Amino acid sequence: MNLDQSLIKEYWHLICHRQELPSPGDYFKFSTAVGDIVVFNDGADLVAFDNHCPHRGAIMFDGAHGNQPATCKYHGWTWSAGRVIVPHPEAFAGCDVGKAQLFRFKLDWCGDFVFVAMEPRLSLYEQLGGVAEILENISFNVSSLMDVNQYPYECGWQIAVENALEPYHISMVHPTTLASLELEEGQNEFFGLNSVWYAPIANKSLHRKLERLKRFFFVDFAYDGYMSIYLFPFVMISSTFGYSYSVQHFFPTQDGATLFSSRLLRAHLADAKSEQLLGSFFDSTAQMNRKVFEEDHEICRRVPSRTWSPAPLKFPAKSEVKIDHFRLSCREHLAHEAARATHGSPVPSMA
Repeated sequence: MNLDQSLIKEYWHLICHRQELPSPGDYFKFSTAVGDIVVFNDGADLVAFDNHCPHRGAIMFDGAHGNQPATCKYHGWTWSAGRVIVPHPEAFAGCDVGKAQLFRFKLDWCGDFVFVAMEPRLSLYEQLGGVAEILENISFNVSSLMDVNQYPYECGWQIAVENALEPYHISMVHPTTLASLELEEGQNEFFGLNSVWYAPIANKSLHRKLERLKRFFFVDFAYDGYMSIYLFPFVMISSTFGYSYSVQHFFPTQDGATLFSSRLLRAHLADAKSEQLLGSFFDSTAQMNRKVFEEDHEICRRVPSRTWSPAPLKFPAKSEVKIDHFRLSCREHLAHEAARATHGSPVPSMA
């Protein structure tokens, strides 16, 4: 396996929030360098699987998200409430089709966040370390999905992740969007493989406006500024004042590009009137996020994948400390893989 494939297979990945798949038939699909990952509400539980029918391997879901039965278009096999339903089972006299199962991945929870793994070398909470408590608190303050934005980034996933990890580029790349917050240097906290950046908002006028919005929300956990969480290897979560959370994925794809997605999750509101009053605020938040990610894509596509290396940066700015932390995590992962291939005994992990 190469770096991309082994990272997908050996780590837990935050896929969605419980409130994003509330109804039977709801699903999310991510296409990665090792195939699809689907999380589906089958009417009894959430199930994570490889998007293939257990009969002859046909693809079950085409879209990135939506609501539909898990029915194969080839022969009508359906997954529902924990079992495969086969039309005309009497046609299979020579085998027990009742034993047919989806090829399922491991699924676990951190609060109300859903994580999926294929062959994890750590438990979920071992991988998350101290960031788990932060995620739990965030998850319990999320009420609903507001916006889904998914498309290919024309760059390597490492380029996209490193761009998301450093604020050094903000004034150049986001002069009228993210830079309008006038974020201060802030503080980084590291939790094994993962990290969190807390940045105060220096734009006093905007800070006062955000403070005044607090009365419209019912939240018991939030950072009064800009917060960006990195979950190794492919996930970022960002928020301003905890009013909404953007969950971003940067999955490597089979063609060497990056499947980018962002989903905007809204926090609990104080009452129904608040929902009416804040409609335009949430619309503008979604549009601002989309603009920021378009700007990120435009700059990332200017960086060829061949220029990336897990080696430390030669000329690191102070604000690029999380890039060196990310690259160290990649080097340790590669050392782990090399030791296992050579001796069958991995080296210790950062997690």
